[in-house]
Amino acid sequence: MIRSMTAYAFAETTGPVGALSCELRTVNHRYLELSPRLPDDLRAFESALRERIAARLSRGKVDLTVRLRGEARGDALQVNHAVLGKLSELSMDLEARFPRLQIEFTELLRFPGVLQQAEVDQDQLQDALFGVLDDALAALTATREREGAKLGAILGERLDGIERIVGEVRTWMPQIREGLRARLEQRLADLKQPADPGRLEQELVLQLTRVDVDEELDRLATHIAEARRVLGLKEPVGRRLDFLMQEFNREANTLGSKSIDARSTNAAVELKVLIEQMREQVQNIE
Repeated sequence: MIRSMTAYAFAETTGPVGALSCELRTVNHRYLELSPRLPDDLRAFESALRERIAARLSRGKVDLTVRLRGEARGDALQVNHAVLGKLSELSMDLEARFPRLQIEFTELLRFPGVLQQAEVDQDQLQDALFGVLDDALAALTATREREGAKLGAILGERLDGIERIVGEVRTWMPQIREGLRARLEQRLADLKQPADPGRLEQELVLQLTRVDVDEELDRLATHIAEARRVLGLKEPVGRRLDFLMQEFNREANTLGSKSIDARSTNAAVELKVLIEQMREQVQNIE
C-alpha cells in the first residue's frame, strides 16, 4: 500500500499518571530519522519509543513531542509525617524554653524532607505512554495512507501517459525507417557515380541500427508493468520506485539520443517531463 511520508497526528489521554499528549510530524527522508522531545520523567522510555515507532514506520523524518501534566510531573505531594512530628516536638520544646519564639507552619513545610514528591508507578506510566503513542501512530498511518492513495493515483496517470507515448513511437517507427531509407537513397542518387547496391544496403543497415529503439521501447514497457506491480504491494515501496525512476529516465535519454525524427524527439521530451513529475512524487513515498 502506498504511503506518503508527510503527515501529522495528535493523541492525548488522561489517567492516574496525569494528562499525556503525543504529537507526531513526519516529512520525507531517505531513512527513518526520529527526533524525540520528552519530559524528564519519560526519558527512560526513549529507547522503547524508538523501537515502537520503527516497527510501524520505515522511512521519514519523524518529530515526536510528548507532554505530561499531572501526577508524574510532581503536582502530587506527600507529607512526611515522621519528620513533621519530630519538628513539631522540637518546636514545642523550643517554645517552652523561648516563650517569645514564633515558628510559622509554612517554615516547617520548607524544611528538607517534610514535603516529598509522590512516587509514580512506572508500569502505569509506560502503559499510558505507549497507549497514547499507539493512538497517534494509528492516526498518522491513516493519514499517510490517504495521502499515499492520492500519490498512487497521480503516478498511475503518469504511467498511462508514458504507455501512450511508447505505443505512439512504436507506430511511428516503420515510417521513420522508410523515411531514413528514402533520404539515404536520395543522397546516393545525387552522387555523380552510381552506388553499389550492396554498399547501399550495408549503409542502410548501419543507419537503422543506430536509430533502432525497439529495445528501449521494450524496456520502457517492462518498467511500466513493474511500476504498476510495485504500486500494488502492501509494503513500503518508495526505494523501489525511486530506482525505477532512474531506469525510466535512462531509457528516455537513450530514446532522445537516437531520434532522427521530430515526432520521436518530442516524444522523448514528453517522456522526460512525465518521468520527472513521477520522480517528484516518489520522493514523498515511504
